[in-house]
Amino acid sequence: MLFPAPLLGLSWLAGLAHGAVTVYSQQPLGDSTKTASAANYTAAAAYDPTTLTPPTPPSPPTTAFDIALLSEPGVVSGLSIPHGGDFLGFSIEFSVITNVIGINSSFLQVPFLNLMQSLAQRGGRVNVRVGGNTQDYATLVPEGSIPNYKIIQKQDTGNTNPTETPTLDFTAEVLYLLGNVSALTNVHWYLGIPLNDTANLRLQIAEVGEAVLGDKLIGLQVGNEPDLYSAHGHRASTYGPYDYFGDFGIVVAAVNADAAIPTKNTLIGPNLSGTWTPEQIWDTGFITSYSSSIGALAVEHYPSDNCFAEFGIGSPVIPQDVFGAYLNHTAAQQLVAPYIASTVVAQAAGKPFLMFETNTASCGGFPGISDSFASTLWALDYALQMAYTNFSGAMLHVSGQDVYYNPFTPPPTNETGYHQWTISPLFYANLAVAETLGNSNSSQVLDLNANGGNMFTPAYAIYESGAAAKLALFNYVSDPSGASDYTVTISVGGGTTGEAAATPASVQVKTLTAPSVSEKSNITWAGQTYGGYFASDGRLTGDESVQTVQCDTTANTCAVTVPAPGYVLVFLTAAAYSESNPTSTVTFATTSLTKTANTATVNASVLATSNGHSGSGRALDLGSTSKETTSGARLERGAPGVALLISVLCGVMFLRRALVR
Repeated sequence: MLFPAPLLGLSWLAGLAHGAVTVYSQQPLGDSTKTASAANYTAAAAYDPTTLTPPTPPSPPTTAFDIALLSEPGVVSGLSIPHGGDFLGFSIEFSVITNVIGINSSFLQVPFLNLMQSLAQRGGRVNVRVGGNTQDYATLVPEGSIPNYKIIQKQDTGNTNPTETPTLDFTAEVLYLLGNVSALTNVHWYLGIPLNDTANLRLQIAEVGEAVLGDKLIGLQVGNEPDLYSAHGHRASTYGPYDYFGDFGIVVAAVNADAAIPTKNTLIGPNLSGTWTPEQIWDTGFITSYSSSIGALAVEHYPSDNCFAEFGIGSPVIPQDVFGAYLNHTAAQQLVAPYIASTVVAQAAGKPFLMFETNTASCGGFPGISDSFASTLWALDYALQMAYTNFSGAMLHVSGQDVYYNPFTPPPTNETGYHQWTISPLFYANLAVAETLGNSNSSQVLDLNANGGNMFTPAYAIYESGAAAKLALFNYVSDPSGASDYTVTISVGGGTTGEAAATPASVQVKTLTAPSVSEKSNITWAGQTYGGYFASDGRLTGDESVQTVQCDTTANTCAVTVPAPGYVLVFLTAAAYSESNPTSTVTFATTSLTKTANTATVNASVLATSNGHSGSGRALDLGSTSKETTSGARLERGAPGVALLISVLCGVMFLRRALVR
């Protein structure tokens, strides 16, 4: 793909990340708020202050144990397949991408870019699925057919999903939006082919998606949770695994016959929610019949649901009653157990096995769990357990303002002039996974069954090219007294291993911690944080704090302390540390202002004195969120000084058609 000069020029524009920019006529830095108790809270779920009581610490607490690692390549048994730092990505509900990713291809959400960049520079790249319930009813429509120059339009057509998901129309601008994100940071995309009408398949998302995204499009999901189609009224009550097998075959035949989809082997299925077992699909001959078309095998799963509280469906769940279920290693092991046989099947077939959508609980998650430090530890352990059992990747789901489980949430549209993003505890798990697995793409994971299999103190070893590289240590206990902090004595080789002693002279240690598992804002990764509600532009703040622990080379041991609660990543080699820790991170800085029709504007006096050109009419150049139409040609003709100023002020503002069609 080719990108025009204005887009390429953003590589140096990103270097202005730490420059200070002032926007005149700015809205107040905060709005008038009133403090309400959690019990009376009625606003958006994403900012719910509900705080739960942590489980009582076990008595007596664990205070110390040993971990002995083998060091020589090729002698460690039980290692996973190799992984990269992109293992834990995101599944973004199709209907919210204009809030989360960008208004259009000319106006990208800078905090989103910063978040993706922070992960890509630690783990190599980021994988993002755009889909969810809305993908099966999404229709690509001609540009200009959606009012007010929008690129997505939701329609209430009586969809019977429990989450009341709207159907939607979208334009090709959506795909250019994704492409422009990938031009700035290394994000790869999964999309979905709608499966609600197999008699009239809509393959346009695959056709245009492949033309626009090229090799950044890494997979096409065929059907979202087809095992729920019958219950949701989307298929007959008799719809079963063999029916899905047939529907998948219709898509395979259509893709193979479509010259506009040159890549034929990126389809993903069966994407089950758990109502059917994967084995029911494998028994249809699914893998052998469609092997040449399948890019990956995938499932979707949530450990629980909050559907009764949100939609009056199912049984009520009291978050406080289930809080402890998210705070132990057994939870992660039980989540992956039903899929271990399928990971073996996938390996035999030479296919990746993906957890395509997951989070703390479906129907939006639980207040006090999904948005607390408990979710950080839970997701981190869950991800490493999936890696250990040979999943090839997983995606945490992201939705709108009305859910508790978002890793990140933009402010409500009417508050974008003075509020920043909210980066939730869950995102810290993505950050830690990216550094834990690194960007070598050779990380193999081993669950050490540490401390006699104690469910509150799990540990994983990370091997690279067969050699011990990192050690991941958890402490699920919440104890502000410090009595439940523990010290692990680490040795590499030596002792009874039969290997030469290989414990390094020192190790680097990063700590992910919070005052309690109930904490929502005061969370730090190596001393840095994203802050609390409405506090972040997607960049970590604070000074990084990496501890260097001197080891006892005579005794061949290193002593590392893990706080309660917390996660500690121990780097056993200098190479492992440098690979996961960029010396500098390219970020994107912005001061943008939204007014009237959500059009980013700049005070006219700034434009008038910036390069001698008038500011009148410049709103046309700010993208299709304005009331007037705009075109790439018009923006390209804009005065260079003004174009640069707008780019800095509005974030990543570039040609509306930055990707050459």
